[in-house]
Amino acid sequence: MPSARLIIFTTCLALIAFASNSVLCRLALGDARIDPAGFTAMRMLSGAITLSVIVILLTNTKKLSARHIFSVANTKGWFASAMLFTYAAFFSFAYVQLHTASGALILFASVQFFMIGVSVFRGYRLYIIEWLGLFISFVGFILLMLPSATQPAISGFILMVIAGMAWAFYTLVGRNAAEPIVLNAENFIRCVPIALVFLFISLSLYSMSWQGVCYAVASGSVASALGYSVWYFALRHLSITQAAISQLAVPLITAFGGVVFINETLTNDLLISGGLILTGMAIVSLQKIKLTHKY
Repeated sequence: MPSARLIIFTTCLALIAFASNSVLCRLALGDARIDPAGFTAMRMLSGAITLSVIVILLTNTKKLSARHIFSVANTKGWFASAMLFTYAAFFSFAYVQLHTASGALILFASVQFFMIGVSVFRGYRLYIIEWLGLFISFVGFILLMLPSATQPAISGFILMVIAGMAWAFYTLVGRNAAEPIVLNAENFIRCVPIALVFLFISLSLYSMSWQGVCYAVASGSVASALGYSVWYFALRHLSITQAAISQLAVPLITAFGGVVFINETLTNDLLISGGLILTGMAIVSLQKIKLTHKY
């Protein structure tokens, strides 16, 4: 059993890695150091390479079988990879128009709303306290999108919502995976052919600087591949409550990163709407955890 300090350290490291994806994307796209198609391609390619190396070092090469990975019969795997790439692509294109903090907030809330919607569709009945949490979050969303000087662009908002839905699908497909790191490696590898097409488009129609490439590789190799690996290690030693609540910190860490590294300003509108959204999500998460422990 790892020490408590190690568990806390790896958990914080994983959350920082998740938030870093937003910061790195904004750093890369903000000054047009790389286009969104090129960023997505480099992120997927570097993530696939890094995860493959991790799997080989931690297990063995037999875990990654090309015949299994690219099998046409593996429809679940191809669907997961399609969702992963959809998330990454729409995430990149959305950040052309969104600030770091608001983008992370929209993404995070969209994932939670969609997964709750799937639960309801499958027959789960929301309790009054959960409806209250959803209502508080929805009010936060309305405040976020009210016309103002800091209102997120509608097109960027829609793109990030789609990215959140795709990430929710990706999460649901890989839920309860026996070997999550291997599964993620396979999904990233299946994204490589699409990433190469995106890379060709980027080189043909857009521009790519070495700084932009470095940001994209850091996002794929460190923030995504290593971040996922560290998170799965931490999850083995976290309770459901600790795992759910800790993820609420990601938009907050992202906002802090936007202020420090990109010189963005946290407006009162964003702070109020973000506080309402996260509070509502926390209420719903805590109620679900309470019911899980009860039954």
